[in-house]
Amino acid sequence: MKTMYLFFVIIFALTLSGGTVWAQESTPAQETSTIQETAIQTQEQVATPQAKQPPAPEASSPKCLSGIELLTGFGWGKLRVAKRNYNAIPFMLDLDFDLKPLLNKINIKPRFLVQGVIEPYASFITSPESNVEIGNAFLIKIGFLPETSKIQPYFKGGAGMTYISLHTHEQGTQFNFIEYGGLGAHYYFTKDTAFTLEGRFRHLSNAGIGSPNTGINSYFVVSGITKKF
Repeated sequence: MKTMYLFFVIIFALTLSGGTVWAQESTPAQETSTIQETAIQTQEQVATPQAKQPPAPEASSPKCLSGIELLTGFGWGKLRVAKRNYNAIPFMLDLDFDLKPLLNKINIKPRFLVQGVIEPYASFITSPESNVEIGNAFLIKIGFLPETSKIQPYFKGGAGMTYISLHTHEQGTQFNFIEYGGLGAHYYFTKDTAFTLEGRFRHLSNAGIGSPNTGINSYFVVSGITKKF
């Protein structure tokens, strides 16, 4: 009887010690399995391409050249010394530059049209004799209505330089200066194309760099097409 009791005690002790050893051996195996699974998941995440974010839209820079104008018409004036007419047929190319970005930098924010204009031109003079004028003017154009208006009345004024091939009694030089002032209007028959009509007064003189310097005053009516960018 004692022998059987001792036998069961030994079996029970071995059973407990074996379970403990199995538990200690199985725990590292489970941990190793967990680590391997985590590593596999990490590799899968790295291998999976991430969705690309759409590129941020680039900020549009303001346009500098905002339009061009092709103008022609008729000009007339008087030579005060020679007592003869001074008539011209001009051909003008106006390059319109938006001045609002520049004005905004100095905290001036106009709601109407404000443009700087570079105007190279050539004129065929029909009276008093056939000759030509070639020159360039720098002008300011200020509209009276918002730029989205279908009809845009404006003021235009400025100064420039010109060369006349005709020798006159009024001017001691063929190189002269010009000053312009006038009113006009654009009528937009499409979103960005307009018919333009304009009236101007022009004074021509050599600013006293030569004698005589009587000056030649002329009036112009011009029309043409304006293309807005």
